[in-house]
Amino acid sequence: MRYSHVFIDAIGYELPAEVVTTQELEARLRPVYEVLHLSEGQLEALTGIVERRWWEPGYPPSRGAVLAARKALAVSKIRPQDIQVLIYAAVCREEFEPATACRVAAELGINPETIYDISNACLGVLNGIVDIANRIELGQVRAGLVVSCETAREINDAMIETMLQTPNMDVFTKSLATLTGGSGAVAVLITDGSFGAEPRRRILGGTTQAAPQYYGLCRWGLEGMRTALRQFTSTDSVAVLRNGVELGLRTWHAFLNSLGWAADTVDKIICHQVGASHRDSILKALGIAEDKEFSTYPFLGNMGTVSLPLTAALAEEREFLRPGDRVGFLGIGSGLNCLMLGLEW
Repeated sequence: MRYSHVFIDAIGYELPAEVVTTQELEARLRPVYEVLHLSEGQLEALTGIVERRWWEPGYPPSRGAVLAARKALAVSKIRPQDIQVLIYAAVCREEFEPATACRVAAELGINPETIYDISNACLGVLNGIVDIANRIELGQVRAGLVVSCETAREINDAMIETMLQTPNMDVFTKSLATLTGGSGAVAVLITDGSFGAEPRRRILGGTTQAAPQYYGLCRWGLEGMRTALRQFTSTDSVAVLRNGVELGLRTWHAFLNSLGWAADTVDKIICHQVGASHRDSILKALGIAEDKEFSTYPFLGNMGTVSLPLTAALAEEREFLRPGDRVGFLGIGSGLNCLMLGLEW
């Protein structure tokens, strides 16, 4: 995919006030550690995640998405009535129907021509960006908004309870990735650059690749009888890492080829934030120097769809991303799916 006049106008984000440390989570799991003869501190050592944020109990995802959207609009010259497409792209949604995007639009007081949800594991926001970028490139719309809000409290509480009830190594291993989860919200405003201000953050194009044979390696859903459904997650972290890196490398080569870039001409990289092992393995496989990548996982954890765009916003605030930088957004999600976008910041 290639684009000639698509820009990220603004990125707004919202973070919860409650900080939850990895030590706190391990303290809750102390009985499990004792049964399995494990020492505390391993989770932080394995993932590099010191803390993450959680919303208060019962926090509706639409609220975080609305707050992030208002921040994006506040720093833009785009008026709410200029938004022609609104996409809600989180894994966490409020109900099976209607689309959470409808509530977000109503709370924002806007009435886009097109409103819907997209779901594709941790790639949702990037998929939403591509969807709107395609519409802009085709001349169908001038501006669209992708929003997302992820909440990790509920699934963490459920899986900690499961581990306490069934303290065996198989359950512990398959549940461990859940404990990396953080919460947050983000809004990405995409335009054709025709709204007056000098456009920046031009999206040049990108590439997608998939390895659907690995669909069962990382799952999150509902299980049980209809009258007693509960959330569950199950992740084969070793297999996800191994096959994800392989897919990432394949996508990286296709990505560079599609944009006509060489690896050493990419100035900065923003990756999906999973943890230290994932970050280190991806950078090594792709031959990317560590000083080209900006990480937030040590203090925000894995916020799913929110992680990559919010990390980009923080990287810009801290002047890691500068005007003129050639930037790669490297996203990967369960499925397995991989999507990479190239931008001129």
